[in-house]
Amino acid sequence: MSGKTVNSAILLLVIGNAMALISDVFIKLLEPGAPVFQFAFLRCVITLALLLPLAGQLDKRNLFAGFRIHAVRAHIHLVGILCMVVALGNLPLATANAMFYAAPILVMVLSVFVFRERLTPLSVVAVFSGFVGILVILRPLEFNWAVIAALGSALALAINAVMVRTLPKQQTTVHKLFLNYLLVLPAAGALAWWEGAAWDTGILISALGSALFILGYNITVLLAYQQVDANQVTSAEYTGLIWAVGIGWVGFGEVPDLWFLAGSLMIVVPLILIGLRHRRREPARGFNGGKARYASESV
Repeated sequence: MSGKTVNSAILLLVIGNAMALISDVFIKLLEPGAPVFQFAFLRCVITLALLLPLAGQLDKRNLFAGFRIHAVRAHIHLVGILCMVVALGNLPLATANAMFYAAPILVMVLSVFVFRERLTPLSVVAVFSGFVGILVILRPLEFNWAVIAALGSALALAINAVMVRTLPKQQTTVHKLFLNYLLVLPAAGALAWWEGAAWDTGILISALGSALFILGYNITVLLAYQQVDANQVTSAEYTGLIWAVGIGWVGFGEVPDLWFLAGSLMIVVPLILIGLRHRRREPARGFNGGKARYASESV
């Protein structure tokens, strides 16, 4: 599975999204009332440690180039992790992941305001259909802090995705990820210290599993998009919602209802149509490192 063909790239993305869901499962299995700040700090430390063997890809002469943007993205990422833990701990696995799919919709909206991009008619439909789909899944009576946390996580993902375009172009994906986790450690550590919870081996295991599998997802995305244009395979990313439904159903007894299915279709189908339209308009052009970096770091 080198990712050099469309089929192998799609398979990599399917496997990668399954790994991302396993990372979510490690979070969901945290005990009720588990120290959220401690988990976030340990996950950041472990991810940084996992990246150390790849330190050869760091530009050591310009290690802190783009420091301010990296610092802002890192702390937004920390907020996203905290929101994700709250959401996964209080919502069904599939519902939380459906909320996370608001991220690409928010990216389109933010791109209009930040970069003055113009939305196509299909993109406008995707935005409105996505927001209505979220309301259909949640229904006003079920709107609570866990839902707000899920949407907060999606917003953090979207902001970080948009900010990727302002980072130094010469930096590798490993360099950007390394700085992201390095710069957030002081704030994450301070929050864990302020939380004052006793260190828990169970939290360490959950943080290790979550960090390992989400890093695995990033690697599969990088491999998938390295040789094949994103517009040819990006729709495979939405298999994550299928994994969420399946794992939630089998592992946690969470049976999706018709409201969830209808709302999920309203979110995902327009996004898939956008991907298919780009695929028809833009044939494969070989290596596409820019899209690989964008995809791997907007997770």
